[in-house]
Amino acid sequence: MAATTKTLENVKANILSAHKSITLAEKVDFYNSWAENYDQDVAVLEYRAPSLAANCVSSHFSGDCGAAVVLDVACGTGLVAKQMKKLGFGHFVGIDGSEAMLDSARESGLYQDLKQCILGEGPLPVQCGSFDVVVIVGALSDGQVPVGVVRELCKCTKPGGYVCMTTRRNQDNVEYKEALERELKQMEAHGLWTCVEVSEVEDWERAVSEHEDGYIPGVVYLYKRLQL
Repeated sequence: MAATTKTLENVKANILSAHKSITLAEKVDFYNSWAENYDQDVAVLEYRAPSLAANCVSSHFSGDCGAAVVLDVACGTGLVAKQMKKLGFGHFVGIDGSEAMLDSARESGLYQDLKQCILGEGPLPVQCGSFDVVVIVGALSDGQVPVGVVRELCKCTKPGGYVCMTTRRNQDNVEYKEALERELKQMEAHGLWTCVEVSEVEDWERAVSEHEDGYIPGVVYLYKRLQL
């Protein structure tokens, strides 16, 4: 038990150190340094978002999963693609801001193409309207990716395609989540997409902040892009 607790405390300390990263360059440096241990660290946190998002997409996608082209935004080491592969999806394009994370994703052998891009710094480096599914898991949270990125996700999706997004519902992310949901609803009001499912989950991952214990909650959003 002591070894497990020590490991969790080490992971917490590492993630909390990222919160001290102020500049964009510092944040990218943190993820570059974390890439080697990322998978084992999030396993310690019992991070469920990749599997929850993959299952959400799979439960609503009625087309040929094997032929579907999936854009995995903020793909990291490839945890989401790994889960979607188990569910029959097989064609992945990944985008991430960290070259080291992309190297790990490349080693997974899951992606047909990988591109380096800092989210929120401009359009995504892919063709608009070309993906059957777009996913972003983990990056939509306070201090990471600006809320406005969701408009780029929508632009990349084929009419009739799906956009799956996740965020945390813990105390530290309340304002971001509210801003995100305002943006999602505004885009729906403007006829860009329609909400398919919002799934709130209590045991999202183990808490890392100094004022939270146990597990924190999260949420999965699934939207369908409307015909142009």
